[in-house]
Amino acid sequence: MAAIFDTNRQDSALFIGGSRVSGQEVRSQNVMAAQAIANVIRTSLGPVGLDKMLVDDVGDVTISNDGATILQLLEVEHPAGKILVKLAQQQDTEVGDGTTSVVIVAAELLRRANELIKSHIHPATVIAGYRLACKEACRFIADQMALKVDKLGQEALVSVAMTTISSKILGAYGSYFAEMAVSALSAVKTPDFRGKARYPVNAVNVLKVKGASARESSHFAGYALRRPFCSAGMRRSVSGPKVAVVDFDITKTRMKLGVQIVIDDPESLEAIRKREADIATERVRMLLAAGVTAIFSTRGIDDAYAKMLAEGGAVAVTRVPKEDARRIAKGTGATLLATLANLDGDESVDPATLGTAELVEQVRLSDDDVVVIRGASEQRAATVILRGANDYMLDEMERSFHDSLCAVKRVLESGAVVPGGGAVEVAVDIYLESFATTLASREQLAIAEFANALLTIPKQLSVNAAKDSVELVAKLRAYHSAAQNAAADSPRSALKHYGLDLYDGKLRDSVKAGVLEPAMSKIKMLKSATEAAINILRIDDMIKLLPEQQPEDPHAHM
Repeated sequence: MAAIFDTNRQDSALFIGGSRVSGQEVRSQNVMAAQAIANVIRTSLGPVGLDKMLVDDVGDVTISNDGATILQLLEVEHPAGKILVKLAQQQDTEVGDGTTSVVIVAAELLRRANELIKSHIHPATVIAGYRLACKEACRFIADQMALKVDKLGQEALVSVAMTTISSKILGAYGSYFAEMAVSALSAVKTPDFRGKARYPVNAVNVLKVKGASARESSHFAGYALRRPFCSAGMRRSVSGPKVAVVDFDITKTRMKLGVQIVIDDPESLEAIRKREADIATERVRMLLAAGVTAIFSTRGIDDAYAKMLAEGGAVAVTRVPKEDARRIAKGTGATLLATLANLDGDESVDPATLGTAELVEQVRLSDDDVVVIRGASEQRAATVILRGANDYMLDEMERSFHDSLCAVKRVLESGAVVPGGGAVEVAVDIYLESFATTLASREQLAIAEFANALLTIPKQLSVNAAKDSVELVAKLRAYHSAAQNAAADSPRSALKHYGLDLYDGKLRDSVKAGVLEPAMSKIKMLKSATEAAINILRIDDMIKLLPEQQPEDPHAHM
C-alpha cells in the first residue's frame, strides 16, 4: 500500500485504476501540447498568412486561415490543448479578431514560464510576475498607445475593417468590403436603455448566393429572408404592413395522436371534419380583421388559407427559421405567437402583439426569390448579399466579413484604436523590460520573460511574409525605445506608431498607413492569453482514470 502514496514516482499507478503524472513532467507535457496547438495555426498569422484545409470524418472540406475556425474543427484530446481551443473561441466571441494571436502568445508564455521553473523559480512567483506584467501592459496600451477615433475621423473605421480582412480572402478586394461592413453596421445603430449607442452584429443579415464575382456583392437597409411568398397570387409588395410572427400551423386542424372519438351517427363525422377546417379559417379571419397584412410563420400554411390571405390583401412567408423569426419579431416590435388563445382559452389577436415596418416586398435575386423587410420600427436591420464561385469561398467570405463587423463594432462602442503591424507588442516589450528593472524581487524575471514572449507576434509576422525577422524586429525595437525615451513634444515620440510593412519589408507609420486595430482587441488578447497560461501553469498533478472494462459477452462468438 505504501507504493500508492509514493510521491517520488512521476508516473505511478493508482489503486482506483488509473495513472498519475506529477511535477515537472506534467508541466512539460502541457507545454508541449500548447506548442503543438500553436504550431498548427502559426503560419496563418498576418496579411500574408497561409490557409489550412481541413477534412472531417465524413469528407466535408473547410478552407480557412481563421484561428478559431481551424481549432474548432480539430479533435483535440489533451486537456491543456482543449484550454487553448476554448481560448480562441472566447476571443472570437468577445472580440471577433485576434484568435490566432491569442493562442500563439499563450503558448509562448507557457514555454518561457516552463524554462523559468526549470531554473528553480517557483510557479507562484512566475504567476505573480505574469499577472503584474499583464496589468501594467494593459494600462500602458490604454494610456500611451490608444488613439481616439473622434480625432482620426470616419476613415479610421474603414481602416480597422481593412486591417481585419487583410489577412483573409476578402483582403484582395481593397476597401470594397471594409466600406460595406462600416455602412451595414452604422445602419443598425440602436440606443440601449442608458441611451448609449449599440451596434448589434446579429442585426446584419448575411445571405450567400452562388454565382457572379465577389465584387458584385451588395448591401441594403432591411432584413432579407431567402424564402418567397407562399402563394403566387399574393401581391409583390405591401407598404406600411402590420406584421404577425406566428409559431403554429395554419392548416386543417387534426386530432392529436392517441385521441379517440366514438360516434354513432355518420353525420356527426362530417360535422367534425367541417369543424376541423373551420378552426383554421377562423384564425385567418381573426388575423385579417386585426389588420394584419404580413404573416411570417415558422410552420406551414395550406393553399386554401393562403388563397384567403391573398384575397384579403395580405402576404405570408412559411417555414421561416426560428432564429430569423425571432429577429423579425424583435426588429418590428411583434411578439412570436405560439397560439392565439388567451388566458380564458378564447382565441383572439391582441394588437399589442403585432409589429410594423415601412415595406415588405419580394425581389428576385439570382435564381431565388427573396422577401425583404424595410424600415422595421423597433430595430434597424441591414442585409449583406455575398456572391462567390462556390460554397467553400462563400463560407470563408462570411467568416471574414463577420470578423470585420465585430472589429468595427468594438471600435464604434469603445471609440479607441491602436496601431497595428506589431507596434503594440514591441512597445509593450520595451516598456515592460524597463519596468522589470524597477522591481527588486524574483518577479522581475517573469516580467522580462512576459515582455520577450510578446515579440513572437512581430517575429512570426515577418517569417510568414518571408522577411528577415531578426533585422526588422531589432530595428522596430530601436524605434520604440527612442520614442519612449523622447520628450512628449519631440518628433521622436511619433515613432511609437511605427510597425511592420510586410509587403516591402520595412518599417512605416501604421497610423498614416491606415493599419489600425481595436484597442479592446489587444487588451482582451493579453488578458485572455495570460489567464490561460496561468491556469495551465497552476497544474502540477494530472490524474487520469482508465475507462471501466466491460465484461466480455459470453455469447459474442455466436
